[in-house]
Amino acid sequence: QLRFVESGGGLVQSGGSLKLSCVASGFPLGYSVIGWFRQAPGKEREGVAVINSSDGSTYYPESVKGRFTISRDNAKSTVYLQMNSLRPEDTGTYYCAAGPMTHAHMNLETDVYDYWGQGTQVTVSS
Repeated sequence: QLRFVESGGGLVQSGGSLKLSCVASGFPLGYSVIGWFRQAPGKEREGVAVINSSDGSTYYPESVKGRFTISRDNAKSTVYLQMNSLRPEDTGTYYCAAGPMTHAHMNLETDVYDYWGQGTQVTVSS
């Protein structure tokens, strides 16, 4: 049974922190890569972090490197996104997504991810 639920979003002041959670389980064999993406109104969806649940390898774009940390707890089928030093430009709807190891490893292009959560809103006030 496919299960894909994000939580943890909210309103935070600039400089603050939030931790998002993504419970992800029931995927087809080989779908070991989980990515976090965000989309602001009027903008394209962009990747902010990816983790390979098999070996724990991670990748971040420069825009969030040093501020965001992705991690996983395989026993709980949960992937986390710890976001520190938040800025107003981090505002958006945050989604987690699952992709196949063959295409999604260290890859934040949205079109290689096949399964998407419903999203959780993050708003950073200035």
